Amino acid sequence: MTFPVRYLSRATVRGMSRDWIEWHADYEDPDSSLTRRLHVVRRELRRLLTASPRRLISVCAGRGTDVLPVLTGDAAFASIQTWLIENHAQLAAEARERSADLGLGNVRVLERDAGRTTTYVDIGRADILLLCGVFGNISDEDIHATIDVTPQLLSRGGHLVWTRSRREPDITPEIRRHLKDRGFVELAFFAPDTELWSVGVNRFEGTIEAIEPGGTMFTFTA
Repeated sequence: MTFPVRYLSRATVRGMSRDWIEWHADYEDPDSSLTRRLHVVRRELRRLLTASPRRLISVCAGRGTDVLPVLTGDAAFASIQTWLIENHAQLAAEARERSADLGLGNVRVLERDAGRTTTYVDIGRADILLLCGVFGNISDEDIHATIDVTPQLLSRGGHLVWTRSRREPDITPEIRRHLKDRGFVELAFFAPDTELWSVGVNRFEGTIEAIEPGGTMFTFTA
């Protein structure tokens, strides 16, 4: 089933009760499941970057924990045009500070609502799009809507890296099917038997679409 992009006048983020500063602090714990997932995301991002993409977009990027350390790992990576989209003022500020400290002049941190298509109009298509930590905090309907919009955000042949918990009810099989229906070829799906997290890597081979300003892909529910 395909869910249309919803056009809404209300704010995209509603009733966010989760402490996102505390949530990101789990990355500092080397034994946390979030950190183990992070290692896989970084490894796969590093592998994709070796193909010399030109543009990278990280959705709901937080402090840039997924991206910034990888960009500093190779001199060639630092030249990639990178956009970190983060609506939380403190996290966005920390991402800017980290980027500056690392000397990553091609990284731009945009304090914008990542769930709205208008956010991406002046950025252009990504060669790599990260949707990490997103699908676990939005409704199933919004997951479908977000997947439906990705052809507006990615170049053909571009890559998508996404994450989702497999906690019951496990929606990852449906996510994988829907990505396939929208023209994505699955390159890898990491789902350790001893963990609930999963990481998917897909290449977009479908038809690119013009971006439609004013649309809403998702609303955070956490």
